[in-house]
Amino acid sequence: MSTTRRYRNGLKTAVLLGLLTGLILTVGYWLGGMTGLVIATVLSLAMNAGSYFWSDRLALRAMGARPVTPAQAPELYAMVHELATADGRPMPRLYVSPVAQPNAFATGRNPEHAAVAVTEGILRLLTPRELRAVLAHELSHVYNRDILISSVAAALAGIVTAVANLAIFIPLGSDDDDGPNPLAALLMLFLAPFAAGLIQLAVSRSREYEADADGARLSGDPLALASALAKIERGARALPLPADPAIASKAHLMIANPLAGGGMASLLRTHPPTADRIRRLQSMAGTPALR
Repeated sequence: MSTTRRYRNGLKTAVLLGLLTGLILTVGYWLGGMTGLVIATVLSLAMNAGSYFWSDRLALRAMGARPVTPAQAPELYAMVHELATADGRPMPRLYVSPVAQPNAFATGRNPEHAAVAVTEGILRLLTPRELRAVLAHELSHVYNRDILISSVAAALAGIVTAVANLAIFIPLGSDDDDGPNPLAALLMLFLAPFAAGLIQLAVSRSREYEADADGARLSGDPLALASALAKIERGARALPLPADPAIASKAHLMIANPLAGGGMASLLRTHPPTADRIRRLQSMAGTPALR
């Protein structure tokens, strides 16, 4: 794992926090003058702290994940322990989600406070070799500190949307104005989630390629990860998760997009095309890409 990449991701997180916090304060002042600025400041501080310290709990709760012990999931625990030990890293907490869709994700602010979760669907679908490769991918997200910047992006996306919604639900206004401009409020209501989605897209796509490559090196089995991605893609399409806010805001954490494609979801997808990921992994293994 690249130390430079980990520092780079830490810098990205700081820049993202600064830029989006500035945006939130600007929007709050624009919509509601000093009152809006105060409310936006409180929201920004609370959500920045929450996204840093409790992002893992929110993601795990959204997927209904429950913690598992070595006695409850001995094979899963043994795989993660072997991979973490091989890289000289701490053992993350393990969770299993009751969701039937095959998927997996990692969350937490750093390797010492990380969790890896898998769905019951992925445990039923993958072979042990494929599951081990998926776990190596998720551990690579942890070790590269990708999950921090992704969790911060998700939380701040929610703040931008919440601040825009203030124009609709709270009678904000400056000293010389009784309330916000309805047209501006409506515009922000649509632009805020769109802009936040683009931020997540920019953050997430490259990190998936990097986690694929690092995970393949950690497991020593790029073809197993390629095979797993193909199965997960088919399973996620067959059993898409509902696009409710709790799940949609965590979709970029998953190894594959858990939501139904098409429309805005397709425009703002946070994962690279699975076919491209598979081709890269096959190239790592020196195997000709299948057509």
